[in-house]
Amino acid sequence: MNALAGEHYSSTTEWPLVAVVRVALMPTLCVLALAACVLAYGEPLAPHYQLLMVTAFLVSMQVFGEFPLAGGLADAAPLRPASTIVTGWLIVVSVLLLLGFATKLSALYSRKVVLSWLVLAPFVLCAGQGFARRLLTRYLSASGAPRTRIIVGASEAGRELARRIAADPSLRAVRGFFDDRSRARLPGLRSGQLLGRLEDLVDYVKRHAVDVVYIALPVSRDRRIGELLRGLRDTTASLYLVPNALPEHLIQTHVELIGGIPTIAVCETPFRGLNAALKRATDLALAALILLLIWPLMLAIAVGVKLSSPGPVLFRQRRYGLDGRQIAVCKFRSMTVCEDGDEVRQATRSDARVTRFGAILRRTSLDELPQLFNVLQGTMSIVGPRPHAVAHNEQYRGLIDGYMLRHKVRPGITGWAQINGYRGETADVEMMKKRVEYDLDYLKHWSLALDLWIILRTALVVVHDHRAY
Repeated sequence: MNALAGEHYSSTTEWPLVAVVRVALMPTLCVLALAACVLAYGEPLAPHYQLLMVTAFLVSMQVFGEFPLAGGLADAAPLRPASTIVTGWLIVVSVLLLLGFATKLSALYSRKVVLSWLVLAPFVLCAGQGFARRLLTRYLSASGAPRTRIIVGASEAGRELARRIAADPSLRAVRGFFDDRSRARLPGLRSGQLLGRLEDLVDYVKRHAVDVVYIALPVSRDRRIGELLRGLRDTTASLYLVPNALPEHLIQTHVELIGGIPTIAVCETPFRGLNAALKRATDLALAALILLLIWPLMLAIAVGVKLSSPGPVLFRQRRYGLDGRQIAVCKFRSMTVCEDGDEVRQATRSDARVTRFGAILRRTSLDELPQLFNVLQGTMSIVGPRPHAVAHNEQYRGLIDGYMLRHKVRPGITGWAQINGYRGETADVEMMKKRVEYDLDYLKHWSLALDLWIILRTALVVVHDHRAY
């Protein structure tokens, strides 16, 4: 997956400047480039330019994600290649143009200012990375000795945590592990990394003034964890629990405080807060724009459906939507039947139920166009897991683990599974499992950039893929 915001880098709370730079660097550079263009042409920073700056900041924050420190600040090569930055910037520009068109505010802006900004911003973003890297290198070097860290439990989760910490120059490295197993029983653990057994932990932390202790033991050992926590309360070390026995399908994991009590989300929708607003605004702008451009085509298709076979122009079928609620999905009718009962047979190649005109619509996915009205209605999204007939859902939810998790978001007209080859008929359970895997991967790594990438790829898939019938 190449979506920029899909790149996740470890954030830190102990270096405030680093944390701020990671989140705000790229959006701030976008805004500074716009401000420079406005001032260069003698334009006042009027409210509409201020609105554009705020919008550009929020959109670019979603597209570019956190500034990547992992990988080495001292490297001479750019942390992100210019091609990646240009791609991200084009996505930001596309979103801003869509919003400008939908709100009819684009006429307020000077064309000279906007065009200059479009050209200047990628250069500012590329140069800004190198400058920020040098500043952060000096800052981290001058910030004194790194905090000493140890990990309790040399499990795979513990060793993966150590690798992530070592790759982050703002965190430096882990001193070693404590585990009751011998080094011979811990493959991949180097000499000197095993510091002792669990019974030696508290004394070691006291003697060596350890700053941070990560406990990465299985939850099955909760009694031992409790004993360690009680013993470590007599030290000044910061304590962290590393969950390593969580469910298999982790969707949008994060820590949330509820009345001061920390809770770990293991299955949550990616569309919360600002993400929800951006997703919905993008859906509305794209759906309105597409409908405005293609309404003559939709009218011609409606006439073709009516003339090709008896029956209604539109076919409505019950499907599961957000949170598993039933919705009515609209399509141009492509068959001689309108099945929506307890048993719905998927279309197969050379299916006798498909009309001649319907076959063209299905192969090109033009039969899905009425779902743009579902998007405007709020029951669907442009991008998301494809909705299945209720009968199919009831069939597969008992066969595929995690199947219903795909309903944590609105279903989409197109999706991550569809552009990766799982479009059209799912001939067996294994094919449906692969489709669900891609749907869950989309939920884990959603970003605005990923959505726009899927939309662009969909056009190519529709033209070249002949698996839909």
